[in-house]
Amino acid sequence: MSTDYQQAREALGARLRELRFSSPGCRLTGQQLAQRLRWPPSKVSKLELGKQTATPEDLQAWAEATGQPGAYPELAARLAGFESHIRSWRRALANGFAPLHEGLTQELERTSELWMWEESVVPGLLQTPEYARHVIRRYAELLGSASDIEDGVRARVQRQKWLYCPGRTLHVLMWEAVLRSMICPPSVLAAQLDRLAGVVGLDTVELGVIPFTASMKIVPANGFWVLDDRLVVAEDWHAELWLDDADNVTLYKKVWRTLRESAVYGSDAHAVISSARRALNLR
Repeated sequence: MSTDYQQAREALGARLRELRFSSPGCRLTGQQLAQRLRWPPSKVSKLELGKQTATPEDLQAWAEATGQPGAYPELAARLAGFESHIRSWRRALANGFAPLHEGLTQELERTSELWMWEESVVPGLLQTPEYARHVIRRYAELLGSASDIEDGVRARVQRQKWLYCPGRTLHVLMWEAVLRSMICPPSVLAAQLDRLAGVVGLDTVELGVIPFTASMKIVPANGFWVLDDRLVVAEDWHAELWLDDADNVTLYKKVWRTLRESAVYGSDAHAVISSARRALNLR
């Protein structure tokens, strides 16, 4: 997880601990507070240590249980601050692309099952180096930052070792637009499509494609990853969101399963990829 984001969670946890210690009448132990809140003691500990992201409801309950309801607006402001700003692309890229990749790579190293959805770009775990170079360059040009494009490419390709480790499985869904988006020269896209065609049938990868002609039950919005049912990483133009609360993880898994209902697999997926490849009209 990004350093800034984790530091913000830890700072919020330290503030929650202060409220527990300064509870009017007596200093509360973690066990006593958990009993008041009817929470498992482990939740109190995780929130104070910055190992779990609090919800607004958690913060309000905490403020009231410690006898300091007036502290809630401050707690809510802290949460809103690091949820909406700390992981902004501009701030994250201040130190270049390589550190940005390292944070996600660390999370992947402890992940055994990964669900991905992409609506416009080939997922990083399946990108060729040349395709990755064009994608990273586009973001660098947009955000006006990060000169270490080649370091970013190397880090992204290095991360792909995850696919070949025993006991790991990638479930990836992509819209047909991914196969036809000309964010790189036709020759680069052709090589990338060949790479995807080769992935179909790999025993560690379940690759589904949603054709343009498929009936959709949900809007094919921004891409996201779900790591082991414990963490969601979702991307927008301004930021990368890391969501680890159970409600959001459940929501994104529901979105993924709904999208999957429109996907084709195996030979049908291969046919959609081949159609996009032929449309490039390369000799």
